[in-house]
Amino acid sequence: MLNRILHTYAARTSSVAFALVMATVIAAAAGAQEPSQKNHDPDGMAGMDMGSAQKGASPEARAANEAMSGHDMNMGAHMFMTDLRPVSAADEKRADEILAALRPAIEKYRDYKVALADGFQIFLPNVPQEHYHFTNYRYAFEAQFAFNAAHPTSLLYKKTAGGYELEGAMYTAPKRATEEELNERVPLSVARWHKHVNLCMPQKGTDLQQVNLKEFGFRGTISTEAACEQAGGVWKPQVFGWMVHVYPFESDPAKVWAH
Repeated sequence: MLNRILHTYAARTSSVAFALVMATVIAAAAGAQEPSQKNHDPDGMAGMDMGSAQKGASPEARAANEAMSGHDMNMGAHMFMTDLRPVSAADEKRADEILAALRPAIEKYRDYKVALADGFQIFLPNVPQEHYHFTNYRYAFEAQFAFNAAHPTSLLYKKTAGGYELEGAMYTAPKRATEEELNERVPLSVARWHKHVNLCMPQKGTDLQQVNLKEFGFRGTISTEAACEQAGGVWKPQVFGWMVHVYPFESDPAKVWAH
């Protein structure tokens, strides 16, 4: 029964994997990426399943992927981040407890092959990226209902000559979560949760060559429903759930919860 639920959930939200990695394929598919651009849950975007995106079989998935040329925090109207709340000793204690649970839980995944053996899946392994997300869909499902510091939705790796080096992890929360609920998971005085909003995506089935990537997607200029309708796109007030990154092995405390 659980496997059936997970399968249904993954099918419905499979494009979360796309959001988790935020990889660009502009250079490979369209030759339009600037050298300075970076390559970079579960609530999904219609028609953009993980399998077709990885195989390059879905034009709409590739269009969205190309529009998302990097997962930095400079997306203007398409990115909403929670404000940092005043620091408190209680919050810092909770954040330390999260790290105390996370570090030993993912220590073994310094060997990325162990992560793969434990059910984590690499998204777009053949596409050059700044960070590779290894996602565990059981943990993603679990995160829709409860927070487990030892079960991050994704592990963050950087590519090395010999494979992958573990950098950190990413926690997720459902779209419906309030800021108070996010605060209960990871304190808002310590970290800034983010979500992707105000997106105009091309119609499903649109030929990639016909998509104006300057208008559509995560870095497109269209950020209102009226403008999206006029452009013939599909309006998405929000895609995917809430996300927060953590780098538990950083020696500089300021970088542990940095994006």
